[in-house]
Amino acid sequence: MIQLDPGNVLLKPSQRRQLMTWLRRSLKLGQRLGDFLLSISLKRVGKTYDIIARVHDRAGDFICRARRHDLRGALRDLARTLSTRIHSQFVLRAALV
Repeated sequence: MIQLDPGNVLLKPSQRRQLMTWLRRSLKLGQRLGDFLLSISLKRVGKTYDIIARVHDRAGDFICRARRHDLRGALRDLARTLSTRIHSQFVLRAALV
């Protein structure tokens, strides 16, 4: 499940759809891990976008952060980081079982 808190950032519907497509792989891996919750909060500070993602699943909890001047780049960096971190949790959990 995803919880999106846009904060003081206005997201167009097309940007929301694009974010969901970027997060598709992370969601599938998280669902395979079980008990998956992803909460994303966006905040604009001056000219930069600060995005914080908190992930909770059976393998553990972690926080990812992306900070950039353009929203699209920050969201893309966050999606890539989330995908690699969740994948590494999935691999570690599979190795332990």
